[in-house]
Amino acid sequence: MTRELVFYPTWTAGRQGYAERIREVFQQHLSTQNLRLTKQREMIVDYLLSAEQHVTQNDVCQALKPKGVGKVTVFRTLKMLEECHLAERVTSPHGLPKFEIKHERPHHDHLICIDCGSIREVQWPEVERVQEKTCKALHFAPLWHRHEMFGRCQHCQHPPPRN
Repeated sequence: MTRELVFYPTWTAGRQGYAERIREVFQQHLSTQNLRLTKQREMIVDYLLSAEQHVTQNDVCQALKPKGVGKVTVFRTLKMLEECHLAERVTSPHGLPKFEIKHERPHHDHLICIDCGSIREVQWPEVERVQEKTCKALHFAPLWHRHEMFGRCQHCQHPPPRN
């Protein structure tokens, strides 16, 4: 399996206390809603932190079901992680949402292969500059954006010959 989360640099993921900061932000968000950081929610966060690929809700459910984490808990926790801007949704080629931890990660966009489903993270400084210039010219104050480009990866464009 190819590592997809390339903009998860060691200065972020490997930095001392990163997982604890994620849990702290999440715990603060939960407390504003009179909820607590349960063991199941922690397991979901830990699963996302250890993932080397963008994961679906079903990926999380299958991995944590043996540990007693239910589908509803996974669904609600992923939703809460998005609400507090710790996780971000990426669209798969078949429309299923996939998730990644985004806290303290540099802004990036996604190239999504419609054949194999691989997701490649990319950064486009030139595109960012054009967006900023256009927004300024149109007096538009952007809050966020995301780019997802669908196509075929290098491997799927040129599959190996069949015997």
